[in-house]
Amino acid sequence: MQIYYFLGIGGIGMSALARYYHRLGYKVSGYDHAETSLTKELISEGIEVHYDDNPDKIPQNPNLVIYTPAVPKETKEFQHIIQKQFPLKKRSEVLGEITRRKTCIAVAGSHGKTTVSTLIAHLLNESRLGCNALLGGISKNFNSNILVNPESPYVVVEADEFDRSFLQLYPYYTVITSADPDHLDIYENHGKILEAFSTFANQTQQEGTLFIKRGIPLTINDSIRYFTYSFDDVSSDFYVWNVRVYKGSYFFDLRHPNGTLFDLKLNYPGLHNIENSVAAIAVAMQCGLEEAEIRKGLQTFAGVKRRFDYRIKTPDFIYIDDYAHHPKEIEMCIKSVRNLYPSKRITGVFQPHLYSRTRDFADEFARALELLDEVILLDIYPAREQPIKGIDSKFLLTKINKMDKYLATKEQLTDLLKALNPEVLLTLGAGDIDKLVASIEKEFS
Repeated sequence: MQIYYFLGIGGIGMSALARYYHRLGYKVSGYDHAETSLTKELISEGIEVHYDDNPDKIPQNPNLVIYTPAVPKETKEFQHIIQKQFPLKKRSEVLGEITRRKTCIAVAGSHGKTTVSTLIAHLLNESRLGCNALLGGISKNFNSNILVNPESPYVVVEADEFDRSFLQLYPYYTVITSADPDHLDIYENHGKILEAFSTFANQTQQEGTLFIKRGIPLTINDSIRYFTYSFDDVSSDFYVWNVRVYKGSYFFDLRHPNGTLFDLKLNYPGLHNIENSVAAIAVAMQCGLEEAEIRKGLQTFAGVKRRFDYRIKTPDFIYIDDYAHHPKEIEMCIKSVRNLYPSKRITGVFQPHLYSRTRDFADEFARALELLDEVILLDIYPAREQPIKGIDSKFLLTKINKMDKYLATKEQLTDLLKALNPEVLLTLGAGDIDKLVASIEKEFS
């Protein structure tokens, strides 16, 4: 039996790989620094997970150790693995190997990739073609971040730009949703980000197809076949027309190079998710899905946990939780909520993610958060970083030009929310803010 060990098994991408190999019959175990709902799920599925940095808990002779760059190299277990010279690969390398055995559909972007990849996987999974998938979020339709279907030729993956990991992939179908500035600790400036995304785009296989959001300034080789898509830019190959809302669902027409799909129905909220649907449908059409399959899959898509995730929805109170941690994501989320609830007061709780990102995009974060009626900032979630002098949530708060703005600890949050009595509440962030969701639900249910 193959024995695979994971350093950082609790990460969303790492857990997908762990589940994938576990489903294939491998003996899978791993380490992470903290217990989460995701690690509890892994344990319930028969995967061993521990939380103390203890080399004695590493299997004697693993066939492969898979690690994520989020795990510090100083970790005792990491050092032990190096010393013992166990076979060692980054998550992105392993993902690249898996995708080379299938027709790979890879979705990249500074935002939007989780929803688009999950929707593509759902459309294929609901069709006669089937699908394998390793995703960066938990699909509400199959309550997991993986699909395993040995009969299907397709595998859908997220292509992560962090640490240039996506350059390990050579997809048949490539989707690029966005290429906004992010991870400047890796890339230094926006120009280098665009260079990396251009390189990734040009790794699309010669027989394959690239789908790129209209307006992203990438350099594409003449040999690459590509289509553009957008929400409503009529110069795109795929775009939306005639959007309307009826009984809480979106209806729209989709223009494509060969005609129009009329009266498509999407039950997943958020105007940005209509654009995400355009990208997913474009890929599905290239894969050969029939119109009836596309309609059924789109209408039954339940979304992704922590992506415009309704937690409470009553006439008097709305609570939505979202993973948004980039200024553009926050802006899109708030604008979508405002579109749905134009007359209600919107209160947002944001947990900044990374000191470097907060420093690099402080002004952009401030402008996005000003779209809220009331802003609450939690402490910065450091993830893999050490503190940066002068960079904290108070620093960000001073840049927000609003009267109704607050700093709060996690312990103070519930009392502050009760005092503010919001009509629409958003919790936003990629750190551990999700651990507060259950207590907020309990307080306002």
